[in-house]
Amino acid sequence: MGGMSDRPARWSQASVHPDMWADPDDDPRHSEGTGPDGELATLREFLTGYRLTLLMKCEGLDPEQLARRSVPPSTMSLLGLVRHLAEVERDWRNWISDGEPLPSLYGEDDGDFEGAVADRAVVDAAYADLAREQAATDAALAAHPDLGERLGKDGTSVRELLVHAVEEYARHCGHADLLRECIDGRVGQ
Repeated sequence: MGGMSDRPARWSQASVHPDMWADPDDDPRHSEGTGPDGELATLREFLTGYRLTLLMKCEGLDPEQLARRSVPPSTMSLLGLVRHLAEVERDWRNWISDGEPLPSLYGEDDGDFEGAVADRAVVDAAYADLAREQAATDAALAAHPDLGERLGKDGTSVRELLVHAVEEYARHCGHADLLRECIDGRVGQ
């Protein structure tokens, strides 16, 4: 019953645990010892880990692979996820600001995904946007270490924003797993 398939063979870079993305000794998300103390440090560590996971899922791909869409009619791609999360990081700062909202990075109506095209300049700009927006979100939150503090016009708590950020990245890292496996067969935890 064997036949030709355009599906890539499943593979993992890990050798110790073949169902993992990388062996623990090679995984930059892996740390020795106990986890962080306290809720704030725990939330920040999880957010940092998921941010890194997204970048790892995109590692080693060319612009065409990064821009490859999943399944029609979806516009989702790894590059689209990078752009989307840059947009979301910016929007989170709007939640906690009393000022005028920051403008959208990529326009309205799915521009983060629609504009994710196979062009090196678009890819480079997306990564730069993501790094800049993450740093700006981190800086904005650093001024508010009290998780119960309510900020912005809607009174969003710092805790709510951080939990939502972890949830958003975790969900999209799941999408990234599937997108990456469709591109080159690489699987991971």
